[in-house]
Amino acid sequence: MIRGNDPILLTPGPLTTSLRTKQAMLNDWGSWDAAFNAITASLRRDLVDIVGGGDEYTCVPLQGSGTFSVEAAIGTVVPRDGKVLVPNNGAYCARIVKICRYLGRAVVDLPVPEDQPATGAIVEAALAADPGITHVAQVHCETGAGVLNELSSIAQVCARRGKGLIVDAMSSFAAIPIDVATVPFDALVAASGKCLEGVPGMGFVIVRKAVLEARAGNAHSLAMDLHDQYVYMEKTTQWRYTPPTHVVAALRTAVDQFKEEGGQPARLARYARNCETLVGGMAELGFRTFLSPAVQAPIIVTFHAPADPAYQFKSFYERTRERGYILYPGKLTQVETFRVGCIGAIDANEMRNVVSAVAQTLHDMGIRQVAPASPRKAA
Repeated sequence: MIRGNDPILLTPGPLTTSLRTKQAMLNDWGSWDAAFNAITASLRRDLVDIVGGGDEYTCVPLQGSGTFSVEAAIGTVVPRDGKVLVPNNGAYCARIVKICRYLGRAVVDLPVPEDQPATGAIVEAALAADPGITHVAQVHCETGAGVLNELSSIAQVCARRGKGLIVDAMSSFAAIPIDVATVPFDALVAASGKCLEGVPGMGFVIVRKAVLEARAGNAHSLAMDLHDQYVYMEKTTQWRYTPPTHVVAALRTAVDQFKEEGGQPARLARYARNCETLVGGMAELGFRTFLSPAVQAPIIVTFHAPADPAYQFKSFYERTRERGYILYPGKLTQVETFRVGCIGAIDANEMRNVVSAVAQTLHDMGIRQVAPASPRKAA
């Protein structure tokens, strides 16, 4: 799927992109030029279509990493006197809590074990206990461990109780099914450099128009005011401030390939094959996953580190990188782990090559005890 001298990125983004996507960045674009504005407009429509948003929703792109757009969504959508519930089972949930505190939004940090999903029942109980909560901010796939949270049941609870739902779908959008017909939300945040297989540099928020139009003047920041960005784009077709032109052009090409592949179902099927191949091959080497299969998203897999005294992550990482594969450090606090991503312009054959590279690295490092010393436990 890709060929070149670059190592394969086994991370949850940035990730390995196709040659075609890379080539889309070879042209320069004028930020006010009609041809570039047409690219932006077409992306906005296509991204809304992925979740079946129709005319009820719009897509507001924003410069920067996905976190910029998460902050923009919270700062624009949540009233200044609102209160946000964050079911927290990992690092990216914790980041939303931190954002809320920075923005002066009241927040309820609801702890959930790192190896367990947030569920509708958990959210229902929290909302019943605190009627002052106005919004729920939910990470769909928490890539701290790789757990897939139960977004559908959480969305139904929010809809039934009249609470706004903000979804961080950074690592799930375009791969895991999300449809507004069954998962109603106020705002959903994703980015160019994840499962759409573009390059980093552009986030976007798919937001209910009625909610956005009611939030004029609510944002804490001019640069991150989604309402202002939306109004300006609708009026002029342009970005307010200098857009990441090459990133946008690459994303247009990446979305074209997404459609050609067969859209979300086909992308999920490929990632699921990648995940199954990886987990099976690593298990043959003696590795054990942190999560049970029931809650494992096919996005990134957390493995327990070998208990062998010869294991050091830095050396393990560097030796695997020399063989062409970039792994990801663990994000958990209670157990030593490392992570391997399953997404990007790669297939199951590449995952078999990953396992071979890991096996060679274990041999070179003299690692004999691959299994962890203690049984799996939640942080």
